[in-house]
Amino acid sequence: MLSLEMLGAYSDAPGSQRYPPLLGWFYPDRANFIAFVANLASRHVLRRTVAAFRAVCDFPSEYLAAPALVPGVSWSDQLSFWREGYPAIMVTDTAFHRYAHYHSAQDTPEKIDYVRMALVVEGLAKAIVLLANDAEGL
Repeated sequence: MLSLEMLGAYSDAPGSQRYPPLLGWFYPDRANFIAFVANLASRHVLRRTVAAFRAVCDFPSEYLAAPALVPGVSWSDQLSFWREGYPAIMVTDTAFHRYAHYHSAQDTPEKIDYVRMALVVEGLAKAIVLLANDAEGL
């Protein structure tokens, strides 16, 4: 299952990306990438999905497989699938870790970067097709 959680906020400004404690040491400080996030049980599907996305799209991407207790890892619809034993991945621009208006009245359409969001969606569509047709396993 792919949970698309907030895909439209991007910035190339230094310091525009924030993280839960310690993760900032390992990931970019600019909010110009899409993130693939999974729990540890879904890490194999995570690696295959990221490989497929990168094979068909040059949009910057990062990924993380971590315990659900890491803040933000389980805060979307993939949690319900994990609870039932299904592999699931959240695809996100990291929401409130970069976008101050997340789930607020100020979250209005003109704040979305539609061009970059379209690149991500197109890349995801192509990656899904690649995964669906991949008999060898990426």
